[in-house]
Amino acid sequence: MGYDKFNVLKSTAVPLPIENVDTDQIIPARFLKATERIGFGDNLFRDWRYHEDNSKKDEFVLNNKKYSGKILVGGKNFGSGSSREHAAWAIYDYGFRCVISSFFADIFKNNCLNIGVLPVQVSSGFLEKIFEVVFENPNSILIVDLKQQIVRVDGSSLIESFEINSYKKNNLLNGYDDIDYLLNIKDKIQEFSNKNPL
Repeated sequence: MGYDKFNVLKSTAVPLPIENVDTDQIIPARFLKATERIGFGDNLFRDWRYHEDNSKKDEFVLNNKKYSGKILVGGKNFGSGSSREHAAWAIYDYGFRCVISSFFADIFKNNCLNIGVLPVQVSSGFLEKIFEVVFENPNSILIVDLKQQIVRVDGSSLIESFEINSYKKNNLLNGYDDIDYLLNIKDKIQEFSNKNPL
C-alpha cells in the first residue's frame, strides 16, 4: 500500500511543546484492535483531546481552531514507549505528513517513514525558534523540502538541514512503501535471479 509522494511540503503547523510524548499518549492501547491504517486519526491523542464524556478539552492544541496544518511540531523525545505502528498510523490518518522534533524514538521514526510521514529532526535551538514563530503567528508557513533536506520558516532567515536515510528518502519521494519498492525493481531482481541460479 503506497502513499502520496512527498517532495516539498508547505503548511501551517500545530505546536505541541511537550517532551517525552509516548506512543500510548499518541494512540491509547484500547484503540489498537483494527489492523488497517484507517480510522486511527479520530483517536489521536484521545485522552488529551477529550474528557471521559467525549466532550472536547478546549485547552488542548488540536481543539484550538487557531492551529491547523499538515505539520506537527513536537517536543524532544517524540514517540517513545512501545513500538506500536498504530501511533504513526494515527498521525497520518489525522492528516499530518510531517512531524518536527529535536529527537525521535527510533522505532517510531521508522514506522513513520514506512507509511509516508516525514520525521524531521532539528536542533533544540531551531525547534524553540519554530515554536516561537508558530505561537506568535499561527498562520506562519513552514517549508519542508525533502529533496534538499531542509526545513525553513517562509519569509524569514530561519533554516536548518536534516538527515534522512537515502533509501527512505527515495521511497518518500516516489510514494513507495517497502513492497512498492520491490515491485518497482522486480525486473532487476529477476535478472539477478537468472544470473545466479540456485
